[in-house]
Amino acid sequence: MRFKSTTGLAAIVTAAALALTGCGSGSGNGGGSTSSDGKVDGTGKTLNVLVGVLSQYPEQQKQWQSDIAAKFKAETGADVKFETFASANDELTRIQTSVVSGQGPDVYGLGTTFTPTAYATKAFVTLSDDDWKKVGGKDRFNPAALGISGPDKDHQAGIPFVSRPFVMAYNKDLLAAAGIDKPATSWDELAAQAKKMTNGDTYGIATGYKDNFDPWKFIWAMSVQAGNPLVDGNKLKMDDPTVKKAYQTYFGWLTNDKVVDPAAVGWSNSNAVAAFASGKAGYLMMTTSSSIPTLDKSAIAGKYEYTLMPTIAPGETKSKSDGDAASILSGDNLVVADYSKQKDLAFAYIKLITSKEEQLNYQKTFGDLPANGDALKELAGNAKLKPITDAAAKSKATPFTGAWGDIQLGLLNVTVQSVPDLAAGKVDEAALDSRIKDAQNKGQASLDRASKG
Repeated sequence: MRFKSTTGLAAIVTAAALALTGCGSGSGNGGGSTSSDGKVDGTGKTLNVLVGVLSQYPEQQKQWQSDIAAKFKAETGADVKFETFASANDELTRIQTSVVSGQGPDVYGLGTTFTPTAYATKAFVTLSDDDWKKVGGKDRFNPAALGISGPDKDHQAGIPFVSRPFVMAYNKDLLAAAGIDKPATSWDELAAQAKKMTNGDTYGIATGYKDNFDPWKFIWAMSVQAGNPLVDGNKLKMDDPTVKKAYQTYFGWLTNDKVVDPAAVGWSNSNAVAAFASGKAGYLMMTTSSSIPTLDKSAIAGKYEYTLMPTIAPGETKSKSDGDAASILSGDNLVVADYSKQKDLAFAYIKLITSKEEQLNYQKTFGDLPANGDALKELAGNAKLKPITDAAAKSKATPFTGAWGDIQLGLLNVTVQSVPDLAAGKVDEAALDSRIKDAQNKGQASLDRASKG
């Protein structure tokens, strides 16, 4: 999930939602009459859908939205108005405004790790059996994609749209030239291999330290793999030594190992993809299948492969997690606003875009794996996607708590606050300790509020 917010905003959203009258579960009807064959007549109505901007593929996204709107119009008679957010700050501001006012988009596209925070607001529909039937049935979806749709199988708000497990890509030629016969499986081995591939303006690792979304995922992975789940019941463990070790490893690629382009201190993920695509990096970290359309048209087409990211924590010889934790359980969920007066239209739209045909079209254009089970099976023979589907099977869900948004933000903010130090070439240990402590205190306060709520 791509997520960023301001401190405490998730809690504000939750509090605001709980203060609203009429918020709760159950969808009811609305938004056009439904015929005996299940078709919804939305003639003269407009469905409002909020989604994130796909910055790598802006023109393709506009075309996809136009095509889907035309199909939805033909099917229901209703129009679709797409609204977009360019950052997760924009996203959360829109959610906050909509929850407080009780009006806004009918359908939201949310990253999976933000679903628990959205669920905690009680401002989105908790899906009934009838609701699931309206989107084609729960069995239409890959079971793994339902893993973070709600706190349990009977209380779910998120309808899976796409799966986006994280992997790393590697340049086969650069690894071979460095005498490396297989990709790294531990973070220590990754750093050692990256040093062998760093020469001149070619670096062992491409990653973006100023990306608005990815940095916290490295810290989560390394910590969980070291046996620290970060959230243990009602206790936050961000001040655990495993977290500090994770930051030191992640920052150390730039400051100590010098296996990352110094310019990466100002890079987003798209800059890292571009560097890897130009053949200037051995590994591209924390990427997804959404990079395929770019890489297959680049200078390294046919020269790269995907593989699992390391699953052994820094300083360890084996994983201490109860699973590989190869990736967060990642992707996008669709949620329907409880205040929406067009719920039947909303479900009809979701049924359309989660159909096998549309899911395969989306994958072909944007690379993301389908959440539709039949569509996913059709891609099973694609060798390039196998490491990504393996990562999906070995993914681990982030904690399902309404506080996770703030906790995730805290993890990210440690990197944001350290960017000036990274640019100067060294992250002061005392400053790092202070930033982690601050994130721990704020995250624990949010966890306490969520636990009481």
